[in-house]
Amino acid sequence: MDVLSAARRVIAEDPVCDACLGRQFADRSFGLTNTERGHSLRVAVALEDDEDFEEPDEECWVCEGLIDEFDAYAEQVAEALADVEFETYQVGTRAPPLVEENEILLRELAELPEDTGELFKSEFNREVGKRVGRLTDTEVDFDRPDVLALLNLERGDVDVQVNPAFVFGRYRKLERDIPQTKWPCRECGGSGKQLAEGGGEESCDYCGGSGFLYDESVEQLTTPPVLEAMDGEEAIFHGAGREDVDALMLGTGRPFAIEVKKPRRRRPDTDELEAEINEFADGKAEVDTLTLATHDMVERVKGLDASKTYRAQVEFDEAVTEEDLAAAIEELDGATVDQFTPNRVDHRRANLTRVREVYSIEGHMDDERHGEVEIHGEGGLYIKELVSGDEGRTEPSLAGLLGVDAEVTALDVVAVEGEDEIFGHDDYLKE
Repeated sequence: MDVLSAARRVIAEDPVCDACLGRQFADRSFGLTNTERGHSLRVAVALEDDEDFEEPDEECWVCEGLIDEFDAYAEQVAEALADVEFETYQVGTRAPPLVEENEILLRELAELPEDTGELFKSEFNREVGKRVGRLTDTEVDFDRPDVLALLNLERGDVDVQVNPAFVFGRYRKLERDIPQTKWPCRECGGSGKQLAEGGGEESCDYCGGSGFLYDESVEQLTTPPVLEAMDGEEAIFHGAGREDVDALMLGTGRPFAIEVKKPRRRRPDTDELEAEINEFADGKAEVDTLTLATHDMVERVKGLDASKTYRAQVEFDEAVTEEDLAAAIEELDGATVDQFTPNRVDHRRANLTRVREVYSIEGHMDDERHGEVEIHGEGGLYIKELVSGDEGRTEPSLAGLLGVDAEVTALDVVAVEGEDEIFGHDDYLKE
């Protein structure tokens, strides 16, 4: 394409501003703004044609003068984000339909290819974005920015979207009968209300009007301090699996991530925040290794294959010797176990046989009818059923090998670790 000839055809459709002229040749001479590129072309055409140089003295019909609004929109964005802490941003533009139509029409009139140069809104994104970066001392991020500013040029305003922030850590649950997350009452559906006999509503008898089956959860014991520290609108708890309500989570703890929606603060002091959570939880739960994390940590916490180690207190129906227990444990150590969906969860799990590995197991008797076992197994291994046999649904089982009924009377989780790599990989952390 003969650039000057093409530029001459664009200029002939004046009034066209330097930016709209230069934008048609945005793939030429990198390092120039479209305004600089357009001005240079206008000068070059005047020189080649030996004509007096003139700048357009009327408003550009293509962009309708919006090119002159870069600074104003950048200031709007900076003002909208004045009370929001962020390090990265992205700018998006919704151009007026007429401007987009004008841009197409200019290319048709100037006999330019449809895909020539750069789109108007792309230039607006870039130029306003550069100015936002300078005004806020932050960096553009086209992948996962902390904030997104949407410029609506038709309305003349700016919408700001603040993306979630995340913290990662491990929690220990130190009291039994506390679920990991809020557990809505199944009778009232979480409303806390039920129909009264004479009509109307009354407090739900089943949950006492709270709307929940349990008064507290790990979620409720950990998220409020995080939400307050990050000054957000909502906090969502994500755990790497979950222990039974009646089980403790001890040892190295269970990995978790807390997602904070629309945070105004993104970088709290995690040591201070960890202390605040532990004080707030009042001995019922505690967290450690709290770290700022990336968006991808949620998927990692919820999806990374993990093994678990459990400590179970076991009661036997008949007397069991230390030798008998040792022989049964030897059979289970490294065993492949078939587990049909346990009776206790078949109302919420598909009926199928799951194959799981027992990586290691050890144990001892406390007296002739009580003992303790510690089991390291593949994720998804049902420990209570591995002990009891669940009426033959789990094979092999401790009870089946001993020929004695056995029941877990207390269960503690002591470790949750990634099968092949750690949860807290540096690629998913921000500190």
